Amino acid sequence: MKLLRKSIPIVLTFMVASAFAGTEVSSKETPPLEPTGCVAPPDTEFRFGLPGWISGLSGEFGVRGIVTEQDLKFADILKDLDMIAAGSLYARYHRWEIFADGQYIKISDTASLRGILFQEANVGLKSAFAEAFLGFRVINCQAGVLSLFAGARYNYMSADVHLRGARLQSIRASGEIDWVDPVIGASGKVRVYKPISFYAKGDIGGFGANSDFTWQVQGGFEVQLTRSMYTDIGWRYLKNDYTSGGFVNKTELNGPFLETGINF
Repeated sequence: MKLLRKSIPIVLTFMVASAFAGTEVSSKETPPLEPTGCVAPPDTEFRFGLPGWISGLSGEFGVRGIVTEQDLKFADILKDLDMIAAGSLYARYHRWEIFADGQYIKISDTASLRGILFQEANVGLKSAFAEAFLGFRVINCQAGVLSLFAGARYNYMSADVHLRGARLQSIRASGEIDWVDPVIGASGKVRVYKPISFYAKGDIGGFGANSDFTWQVQGGFEVQLTRSMYTDIGWRYLKNDYTSGGFVNKTELNGPFLETGINF
């Protein structure tokens, strides 16, 4: 895992820097990281998107000391889904970027327990996150970009856990909690062919401030469908490791990612 996290900025830099062979030379002076063939994009850019993350949920989840092991495929989540909402936005002025996204999901599930005292747990889960970042493009060219960013991820968790006894009387517990983790990362995009680009993003956070550690990777292809409409098709993975006051969220969200939106 450590090797993957350390490799992300290096790989992104190599991808972007290798995309400029044969590109027309710009008359503007460029920073040291940018090749002499860099042609800058327009000064401003805005995006509004509707993301769809077809993710499964696995790992340990618990409330008030009652911890269950979850292993939900997307089909399971879809079957037990009560509500889902998501959105994203992005704004850029020259090299400076502001971007945010979030998701809310409400599901219920039944999980088998390993112990001999309780045989089954019914879990009702509300989970949400919202993240916002300030970024700076160290490479800012039409053929490819590389950004470094920092920000925060807000997390919310609410649970209702009902343990059905094999040998003991059934127990029920419920509660909710929220927390904020600092996050840093890097992202990059390289134009592959006219309206098609390859993108990648990685971040790490928590650092013991609230979560012990959290990390995320995402990558895929972006297709500019029209002058003002785009779609992203890729894969996204988010790992959480949070324990506090009887709450446990050591889960992984992992699966295909699709986003469609407008840009101008």
